[in-house]
Amino acid sequence: MQHKEPDRVPCDYWAVPSVTDRLKTKLGFTDTEQLLKYLHVDVRVIQGPKYTGRELKKYPDGKAEDLWGVRRKPVTVSGRDFQQTYMELEASPLAKMETVREIDQYAQWPSADGWDCSGVARDCKQFAGYAVVNAGDRLDRTAQLKTAMYLRGIEQIMIDMVENPAIVEAMTRHIVDYFVEYNRRVFKAAEGHIDIFMMGDDFGMQHGLLCSVAMWRRFFKPGFKKYIEVAHRYNIKVMHHTCGAVRELIPDFIECGLDILQSLQPQAAGMNFKELKREFGKDICLHGSMDIQKTLPFGTIQAIRAEVQDRMEAGKPNGGFIICTAHNIQADTPVENVMALFEAYFEYGKY
Repeated sequence: MQHKEPDRVPCDYWAVPSVTDRLKTKLGFTDTEQLLKYLHVDVRVIQGPKYTGRELKKYPDGKAEDLWGVRRKPVTVSGRDFQQTYMELEASPLAKMETVREIDQYAQWPSADGWDCSGVARDCKQFAGYAVVNAGDRLDRTAQLKTAMYLRGIEQIMIDMVENPAIVEAMTRHIVDYFVEYNRRVFKAAEGHIDIFMMGDDFGMQHGLLCSVAMWRRFFKPGFKKYIEVAHRYNIKVMHHTCGAVRELIPDFIECGLDILQSLQPQAAGMNFKELKREFGKDICLHGSMDIQKTLPFGTIQAIRAEVQDRMEAGKPNGGFIICTAHNIQADTPVENVMALFEAYFEYGKY
């Protein structure tokens, strides 16, 4: 992160639970920490504070509401040797609202008071010697657009940015105010033991941005910068996860003070890793870049090793690179491919 060359390129581990379980079974491990040490993973993600707010609704059929009042349903996918359940969006509670007044009067805007941060420092200290990451739950990670999509609906929030921008501004005001205060409390409670704060908000799709650069700057840049400033006040580096083709936004990310850009989705338009490293590598640390759309689930071991070698050759000079998959390794990925991936990380990552 300091753009200096270490002994080897650090690596991170992102995978859905079923992949982790299959790896542990194959290797004879009983807990995930054993697996991470075996794979030479340099990052540890803490659980974060304990939720103690209002009771969240759960339904007999497995559906559940989160602290925003968003309802999700379980969707299970399975194959020959895997099964994975995902919680998919079912109902957006703000979808039918038509005025800013309705948005402001929504009864389930969350409060930072609903969290117990007393165990955060203890959780961090158990991973002394690793890069400790505070990331939040995947469905409640610090964001703006993603949270607005859950609350309003994906299609409707896109329409709002054109036809009813006041709705978008009202929603982001509530969302940003909550996350700023929530994170401030978490960072304070950590007592200096969080190394990296990770937020996650998808601003891109496979072939371009989800909204124009002008819209991003209007609706999301102010909050994006606030999130970074809060972490920096506690001497914490900030990593942002976004899928998709976001090259046009990288100068704005850097201007806002972002330390680490995560995903670098190689199949997305304009996200060639060598070009990104050459153009932006002096100003921001890059994290990710390994393809989970084609190479990892469907490629040969030789193809995986070749991709790791390619990323290492581009990313190693002058540091500023943490190798990882561009997103979670999915349930249909062969265990042998995952093992080959981490073996190649360790082999080709040495300086």
